[in-house]
Amino acid sequence: MNYLSVENIAKTSGERTLFEGVSFGINKDQKIAFIAKNGTGKTTLMNIIMGKDLPDAGQIVMRKGIRVAFLSQVPDLQEELTIEESIFASDNEVLKVIEQYEKALENPEEEEAYQKAFDNMDRHNAWDFETQFKQILYKLKLDNLKLKVKSLSGGQKKRLSLAIILINKPDLLILDEPTNHLDLEMIEWLENYFAKENMTLFMVTHDRFFLERVCNEIIELENGKIYQYKGNYSYYLEKKELRIAAENASIDKAKNLFVKELEWMRRQPKARTTKSKSRQDDFYVIKEKAQSRRRENQVELEINMERLGSKVIEFHKVVKQFGDRIILNGFSYAFQRSERIGIIGKNGTGKSTFLNILTGAIPPDSGKVIIGDTIKLGYYTQSGIEIKTGQKVIDVIREFGEYIPLLKGRTISAAQLLERFLFDRKKQHDYVEKLSGGELKRLYLCTVLIQNPNFLILDEPTNDLDIVTLNVLENFLLDYPGCLVVVSHDRYFMDKIVDHLFVFRGQGEIEDFPGNYSDFRAYEDSEVPVKTEPREKLNWKAQQQPASGLSFQEQKEFQKIEREIKDLEFRKKEIEQLFAEGKVADADISAKANELQELIAGLEQKEERWFELSAKME
Repeated sequence: MNYLSVENIAKTSGERTLFEGVSFGINKDQKIAFIAKNGTGKTTLMNIIMGKDLPDAGQIVMRKGIRVAFLSQVPDLQEELTIEESIFASDNEVLKVIEQYEKALENPEEEEAYQKAFDNMDRHNAWDFETQFKQILYKLKLDNLKLKVKSLSGGQKKRLSLAIILINKPDLLILDEPTNHLDLEMIEWLENYFAKENMTLFMVTHDRFFLERVCNEIIELENGKIYQYKGNYSYYLEKKELRIAAENASIDKAKNLFVKELEWMRRQPKARTTKSKSRQDDFYVIKEKAQSRRRENQVELEINMERLGSKVIEFHKVVKQFGDRIILNGFSYAFQRSERIGIIGKNGTGKSTFLNILTGAIPPDSGKVIIGDTIKLGYYTQSGIEIKTGQKVIDVIREFGEYIPLLKGRTISAAQLLERFLFDRKKQHDYVEKLSGGELKRLYLCTVLIQNPNFLILDEPTNDLDIVTLNVLENFLLDYPGCLVVVSHDRYFMDKIVDHLFVFRGQGEIEDFPGNYSDFRAYEDSEVPVKTEPREKLNWKAQQQPASGLSFQEQKEFQKIEREIKDLEFRKKEIEQLFAEGKVADADISAKANELQELIAGLEQKEERWFELSAKME
């Protein structure tokens, strides 16, 4: 079943043609990734599909009656609503049923309204739905439903938008970089969620593990043409290589023919016969093909770094905390030459703070950070490049000099350097504010690397970079002779680049793990869990019996208790998880422990009453 068709659409931006004659379809149960270089119009295409922009030519045909949701880079939420209100504001009948039931629970004395709400929950099969959406919120770390949207961070808003979409389960889900602002645990959960849910997906993402594990088709826009690959990322790499080899063979053949035809053209008299005119036309076709030599634009990177001395950077019993949140607790470490460290950990464990202490941007509370005399830091931050009004791309690089030193005493002009970073001469004179998100990141990366650092710090360098640029950056970093520290949620990138990991566990606990991310996951998954005394869990739903033998009031009480038990168990599990992950601040330990005890006592009381009523039903 076809959900959506893109038919010969074209779009220009100023004088530049983004794409032309683009056509493809999205069918039910397909999970499609859309791949293209930065600046070729990926986000523009998605906006056109969603009706937020218009094509210059062509059309989008969407099947009537299908529900479509769009996760954009900039969430569209109402600032004054709470997380809970934002969810219930969705146009979803089951959610409205749950909302009515929640309100009925607050006013149990209104028997008629309560019974109606309870019956509606049964009629719409809403019990399981409610459990599912609470699990989604829990996995995306949106536990406090009473927080207002305006108080949320950018990452939390993106996760809330994702949660709303997942809860509503649309027929077609269009995603623009869905893994941005998610930590590694969330990304892996989302992969598993999409793997088991029958959802039709169309997404732009640079996360190659995500492409590998979620997508069953890849559409690539390259040089104005659409190429479709019916498989995951590994299949795409294999088939693209074969396609390029076939194209190059065809071009070589055309070149040989072109030489012969050129000789013939030169021998021809000025007067042309009809036959020779036909051959002349063929010549120009051959010429065009022969000159269409495949250009694999690549970022060519070189560095002229100063040699590292014997002392690099040393941490001596460094302590840092903000209120009750401990970032470093007596941390000591001596960085070695050519060391390659990856930093992983859940959001909020202090990874960016650690980098700021490393660079001297913020001081430690106690302890020392000693930086060697030969160290020249290069720091690529998440904040990116500062855009100045009216500044052109070439002007950004010229701030570092008209000529940039390279290896072996060579120099390169600012314009030539930008060409190596895929900014052609025309693009160099574009205003910086007109660049796409990925192009801005590429330009910022250029400004960091041309300063020739010998200690390079990269904080989420892969966000918004296209796969071509990522591959080239990875190859550069593999040959980089200096010291490298990387914070990234891109597992593919981390596996290729780093030798060992700093695992931020929270509350000042930092583990030095000897391996890459895949090694770490394999180790974590193989750990034998600590055995605890099994607690019998009651399947309330399975044990539910017709309420014969109970009065009307007792029937109502029985139904209400079942619901309350489910809520209490959910909250109990949440608090136990917080303790298990070390997420409870020291100041809150006592309060959380008391809350847990109250929940356990409440559960026991509710369960006892549930058994009493169950006995009457037998």
